[in-house]
Amino acid sequence: MTATDHGKQRTDPIEALRCRDDILQSMYWMRGEGFAEDADVQTLITFMAENERMLREQLAILVADGYLDEADGRYRLSETGSKEGGRRFADEMTDLQKTAHGECGPDCPVCAGLSRDSCPHCAAAA
Repeated sequence: MTATDHGKQRTDPIEALRCRDDILQSMYWMRGEGFAEDADVQTLITFMAENERMLREQLAILVADGYLDEADGRYRLSETGSKEGGRRFADEMTDLQKTAHGECGPDCPVCAGLSRDSCPHCAAAA
């Protein structure tokens, strides 16, 4: 993850990007589920299992870039952060939200009595 340059650790840019994505998605999810409108570093560490140094660095970047607002060590999604967190969350969950064969219920006029191969829902998801 890091290399040493004059005694300082460098953050892997891919890991940093992933961490920022995770922060926005986690905060969006926490707010949507009613857990919290804002969070501190320790709360985010619990949800994300991220190391504290990385998390603090990326929180500072998200604040500087306007995705988060910070007050007294607590972070809240800005309007921009909320939109971006929602978009990233939706992108991440797209495959999990596809309807599986038979999920529409036993009274579905489309799937009733069809095999998985001939189900239009399953064919559309493939």
